[in-house]
Amino acid sequence: MDGAVIRLIQHPVRVVAVLLAAAVALLAQRGFRGGGGFGGFGFGPSEDDGPSPNFKTDTEFHFIRGEYTDSPNYRRGFGNVSRRGRANGWWAQDWPDADEHFTQGVLRLTRIDAGDPRHLGFSDEKIFDNPWVYMTQTAYWSLTEKEISRMHEFLERGGFLVTDDFWGPYEWEVFQETMQRVLPNHAITDIALGDSVMHVLYNIEEKDLTYIPGTRHLRRGPGGQMVVQQQGNSPAWRAIYDDKQHMVVAINFNTDVGDAWEYADSPLYPEAMTTLAYRYGINYVIYAMTH
Repeated sequence: MDGAVIRLIQHPVRVVAVLLAAAVALLAQRGFRGGGGFGGFGFGPSEDDGPSPNFKTDTEFHFIRGEYTDSPNYRRGFGNVSRRGRANGWWAQDWPDADEHFTQGVLRLTRIDAGDPRHLGFSDEKIFDNPWVYMTQTAYWSLTEKEISRMHEFLERGGFLVTDDFWGPYEWEVFQETMQRVLPNHAITDIALGDSVMHVLYNIEEKDLTYIPGTRHLRRGPGGQMVVQQQGNSPAWRAIYDDKQHMVVAINFNTDVGDAWEYADSPLYPEAMTTLAYRYGINYVIYAMTH
């Protein structure tokens, strides 16, 4: 992890933003994912869905999705977790499309040598070979004492955790209690607009502190798509810092970055929301590998 080196695109931010929009548009042109109903209107699998991309296996960065056991109160059996994915447990929500689409974006928009996305639990020693872990539905997890200890060690050794797609006061309480076991006496705070993670490649501004919808939040309106936000759930972008004030946990709360990555190739999903989700994700990756 300590030897991870990042080589960034040498373009002004405004040029990189154009490249990002173009990359999202290219994904959307891969094929219309229509016909089904998974996740929202018209987002099901179709015959246009192609095979998974071919990624290298020996690279400096892999999208690591963190596995966990479901809470006994919220167990999810084997079944569809995305249009193409079938797995057991909430950890796999949006897998593998979100992981593959985001990795393609990293390859196109940076000079990071990104390889095949993978999924690991914190009980796996290989977790320490990676600087960045993404975990979703983090109100439904049930971490063992060994996993808590390993996550603590991962973060203390310079690892970076991104959590996503959990909602409302109850889920926040579950998440917060777990993170207090992982990093006792470390506060969760809102990410300041001046924080370097908000500017390491893309400039995240106040207007970008906005709700990124899951497909379940999209409805057809008179002008086409319309975002329907859950009542009372304001989006929040929060973080936990280590004792040296380096961010070690990025928290996407009341928002669904994973869906925006998963449906990056669908013309039905709002392009602006996918673009914003890529900006957040790539900033997190670059921060994790350079700070």
